[in-house]
Amino acid sequence: MSGNSSSIRGLAALYVAAIVAISAGVWHTGFRQALDQIAQRGQADLSLAADRLTAQLRHHVEVAVLTATQPALAALHAGGDRARAETLLLDVAGKTSALTMVYVDTRGAVLASSTGEIPEDLAESGYFKRAMQGALGSGHAFSAVFGVRAWYFAAPAFGADGKVRGALVLGVNIDRLEENWRGDRPTIYFLDREGLLFISNRSELLFWQRAPGALGPAPPGGKPPYSVSVGAHEIWSVDWSPYVPRRALHLSKDLPVVRMTAQALVDTGPALRLALWQAAAVAALMATFGALLFLAGARRRTLAMANARLESRVTARTRELSDTNTALRHEVHERQEAEAALKRAQADLVQAGKLSALGQMSAGISHELNQPLMAIQQYAENAQAFFDRGKPETARANLGRIAAMARRMARIIKNLRAFARNESEPMGKVDVVAVIEAAVELAEPRLRQGRVTLDWAPPADPVWVWGGEVRLGQVFVNLISNAADAMDGAERRVLTITLDADTRPRVRVADTGPGIADPDRIFDPFYSTKQVGGPDGMGLGLSISYGLVQSFGGTIKGANAPGGGAVFTVELERWSAAGASGDKAA
Repeated sequence: MSGNSSSIRGLAALYVAAIVAISAGVWHTGFRQALDQIAQRGQADLSLAADRLTAQLRHHVEVAVLTATQPALAALHAGGDRARAETLLLDVAGKTSALTMVYVDTRGAVLASSTGEIPEDLAESGYFKRAMQGALGSGHAFSAVFGVRAWYFAAPAFGADGKVRGALVLGVNIDRLEENWRGDRPTIYFLDREGLLFISNRSELLFWQRAPGALGPAPPGGKPPYSVSVGAHEIWSVDWSPYVPRRALHLSKDLPVVRMTAQALVDTGPALRLALWQAAAVAALMATFGALLFLAGARRRTLAMANARLESRVTARTRELSDTNTALRHEVHERQEAEAALKRAQADLVQAGKLSALGQMSAGISHELNQPLMAIQQYAENAQAFFDRGKPETARANLGRIAAMARRMARIIKNLRAFARNESEPMGKVDVVAVIEAAVELAEPRLRQGRVTLDWAPPADPVWVWGGEVRLGQVFVNLISNAADAMDGAERRVLTITLDADTRPRVRVADTGPGIADPDRIFDPFYSTKQVGGPDGMGLGLSISYGLVQSFGGTIKGANAPGGGAVFTVELERWSAAGASGDKAA
């Protein structure tokens, strides 16, 4: 009996030891598997937060770059209207939720501001110095001026000579970026290259610093975290906040675009509880295995089903997060396609401006072609009659008139085809005298219809400039047509075109109309004294002309003449073989 009891106690002890060993193995395996699952889910959450932050900052970068090219800001360097520029900055800041927008020159002097408040140490900041080198500047700090954490972008503004002449500084309120995801699980924070915790969905962690060589950030006067490795995972033990888990899985992702490191702390409590539950279940099953084999098998099946349901839910949640991430990337792709479509629409708008001008001149051009056609028909019939009567000399004279009219029609059609085509050739050497002559010939029916006297004495020699022949012709057709429209109803109707072939050739188009009501807005899109969308135009001609002349490296200005009427001055770059070779090499 005693031997039997000892044997039973020994077997019982071995059985208990086996239960403990197997339960420990089950706990360890279950814990690692659960860590794999929460790491996968936490990595998806971290990627989503990082992508969201990067996309929001990239959006403000695009706003800064596009706004820096606005004509209203470029005009400030020539003494332009500051109130108009600040209205533009205030409107853009309101629509994009920017904290502030400031336009400065190369010395850091403020030319325009959306709020009137200037970021501290702007001229000495790294992002401003970066912009002065011709690149996009970026920096972040707590702003005492605005009382918030701010991220600043500085986009350089280039002059016609390609040199930096100013910068647009755009500030972003980090608090507003965090509004939509503050308090979300898990704990996520962003460290800059100096170890400063600058962005987080846990506000109590802000501005903590990671000491050199430390594992992670620490509260002021507090201890940094320490870690334990479980397989490929790193478990941190921290005592930071009631809202931050004490034992958490640490995940990290480098963000070189914004020069930060995104880090997440995912609670390991669910994984620990799952592993303990699995180990306890195994121990209970083994403890009753000998006496209740069938019941133990049933419990094992129940445990397997419960584990499968849990894994199914985790997998479904992970798939849902992955689908959401894919949808966000798809949305970014769609926005990029929309930007490409906008650029194509802008090119189509230039072509639409030419077709609109042709539509307005169509009646006069049709008359110019119809009249010679009728004359050709009559001269041909007369020539046939003169041949029948034996008067070949008179018939030959009629044929000569027919040939002259045919050449005039061919010249008109050639100008129409050249003006209407969508130019895709690169810019090069263009004779501005020939371009003006072609534009005058295209607009001649409109001038004759409006009883406008043309004062234009072309020089005998060509004047070569840098540009595109078709696009430059569109500019002069727009100016001549606008002048003819402006003189409708005027007692004196004289259109004067002069060409000053100086170092930078200047073409002046002056009329005797009522002048310009608002010279500061004439190049704005859709600004017109005519009915927009009506038969007189869309208000886009001068805006398109402004963009075309800018693309040639020239300038276009409009003003009221001292004696009445309006005068537009187009200044172009003179073409030179050395300049053309340099552009090709570049």
